[in-house]
Amino acid sequence: MGRRARGAGPTSRLLPLLLLLRLARGAAGEPGTDGLDVCATCHEHATCQQREGKRICICNYGFVGNGRTQCVDKNECQFGATVVCGNHTSCHNTPGGFYCICLEGYRATNNNKTFIPNDGTFCTDIDECEVSGLCRHGGRCVNTPGSFECYCMDGYLLRNGSEPFHPTIDATSCTEINCGNPPEMRHAILVENHSSRLGGVAHYICQEGFESPGGKITSVCTEKGTWRESTLTCTEILTKINDVSVFNDTCVRWQMNSERINSKIVYVISVKGQRLDAIESVHEETVKLTTDSRTPEVCLALYPGTNYTVHISIAPPRRSVPAVIGFQTAEDDILEDDGMFNISIFNETCLKLNRHSRKIGSEYMYQFTVLGQRWYLDNFSHATSFNFTTRERVPVVCLNLYPTTDYTVNVSLLRSPKPHSVQITIATPPAVKQTISNISGFNETCLRWNIIKKVDMEEMYLFHIWGQRWYQKEFVREMTFNISTSSQDPEVCLELHPGTNYNVSLRALSSEFPVVISLTTQITEPPLPEVEFFMVHRGPLPRLRLRKAKEKNGPISSYQVLVLPLALQSAFSCDSEGASSFFSNTSDADGYVAAELLAKDVPDDAMEIPIGDRLYYGHYYNAPLKTGKDYCIILRITSEWNKVRRHSCAVWAQVKGKITFCLQMLSFFLLCSIKFILMRSVFKIVTGDQNPIHTTLSKKLHS
Repeated sequence: MGRRARGAGPTSRLLPLLLLLRLARGAAGEPGTDGLDVCATCHEHATCQQREGKRICICNYGFVGNGRTQCVDKNECQFGATVVCGNHTSCHNTPGGFYCICLEGYRATNNNKTFIPNDGTFCTDIDECEVSGLCRHGGRCVNTPGSFECYCMDGYLLRNGSEPFHPTIDATSCTEINCGNPPEMRHAILVENHSSRLGGVAHYICQEGFESPGGKITSVCTEKGTWRESTLTCTEILTKINDVSVFNDTCVRWQMNSERINSKIVYVISVKGQRLDAIESVHEETVKLTTDSRTPEVCLALYPGTNYTVHISIAPPRRSVPAVIGFQTAEDDILEDDGMFNISIFNETCLKLNRHSRKIGSEYMYQFTVLGQRWYLDNFSHATSFNFTTRERVPVVCLNLYPTTDYTVNVSLLRSPKPHSVQITIATPPAVKQTISNISGFNETCLRWNIIKKVDMEEMYLFHIWGQRWYQKEFVREMTFNISTSSQDPEVCLELHPGTNYNVSLRALSSEFPVVISLTTQITEPPLPEVEFFMVHRGPLPRLRLRKAKEKNGPISSYQVLVLPLALQSAFSCDSEGASSFFSNTSDADGYVAAELLAKDVPDDAMEIPIGDRLYYGHYYNAPLKTGKDYCIILRITSEWNKVRRHSCAVWAQVKGKITFCLQMLSFFLLCSIKFILMRSVFKIVTGDQNPIHTTLSKKLHS
């Protein structure tokens, strides 16, 4: 069929056969007309036949005329391609015949480029959507007869233009939905990790002093690329303080109501005292207490023999119904200069020194020795000491302490007849504000950030990393570790797998909340193909077995079989995109792609591919190998993701001086067909069969 499609008629093949037929007729001794050998006068495109005892010349199939002086080509295509070849075709006339070609967007059902429809071949629509990436990133391909259209997949929006669109005609390409940062919600804080892609959920918790009676507060990334806000809101909590009581003369405790407490509460205790004598007639001060206890208590530095009113409320942003209690402290029976004092803590880093003396106007000196250590840093130490002189009986000292540190504070009273020392411990909480800023990724797997802290102070960072692959559902990687550094611009490179989406949570121990960043690693070369290598010398080429490769370094998109001249094997680059289809090459000197299979079409076990079976695999024609030439057959695996393509190749077979199995079978079939036609034609002449010989010959050649 392929040779006839290039313009060669059937006559050149029949000349030897016609000579044999004429010799057979002469041997039969059949007479001519008036002594004239009519058969000798037949046109070169005519055949001599026996009709009603006479020999006549009849033009061959595809020609019209008197058979002797004129046999001109009959243009079968004059009736139109649809009538002659069928729908979606173009008709091409040749001397003594014709052939059909499918229009763009269609292919012949016999998988050949040209055909003649006498065997039932017709043109069927090509499913262009089988080609990977035809509609570009984020596009969904829909096939129509003879063409295709593109629509955006779920999770993608049109960047411009309208749907449907064609990737080579329209300027439209689909962009992945990204809703950006979630919206701020009144009286709520964004927590946990969130994705800005379609279906991503942002979670909120109410600020201190507020609650959401309806349940969890969430915001969802919608298909419009915007966040859908929650219908729930945070409402203010009105806290009640109950059952206030006094114990140990100067201590106060109370109870909270049964409402939910999900964080620490800051209480404001306002103290106002009236002395019973004339000395220091008024005592006023305010103390803050932070605790999550449901039965808080605080011991106050109060004067003895004094009437006190204590007012207890909750600091903003919470609101509360305040509680008030009045009481009188006992008279002081301790010696005025016994050197005794006690210490209370407030505002986390402040100390209140309460002397047991009523002596007014005397100056006292206190010595402070402070030592701080962090359990998670062996080489961290914060030590300081200082003296503090005051005339106040209840002085207040606020210390400059680091967050997330355990401190031991020793306070000694100097310049007193009876020196006295008190030791207390303070565990500072993490910093309220975030200490990590400007976090960013570089070199694909590395992070850098800035730290807001004092110079040369070592910090510990906790990492929590999650990795997932959309194309490999069973792949999940999670790891946690920590590092310590004193740099204000730390950098770290992570051990990440290729072709993976990662979320990295980073928290400094001096911070209360972590920061989260997303990283996507590029794919690398897929695993080398698992092939059984063949070396073939003038023998039948075995069927090549294709095994499915594992998607270890990225999603595998396709498998290609490449046929190259053996001389090009050493110079072949696996990343080369130069090889094209068999029909696209003017010569096979550069090689060609014989087959392409999409990854989804390759079975999990194995499949066999015969080289040169004249079928189409994908859009590529598996042409027979030429006799006497040396070839190299290569299997190439392609991974494609995020606009990056990676390849791996293996030599499948080397073929030297080969006559392919398909060509041998085709030659045998043609020789048998000619022998059969010759025998049947002679038999018809001898028996006087009236059926035209050219019909039998044409049908055999066409088939």
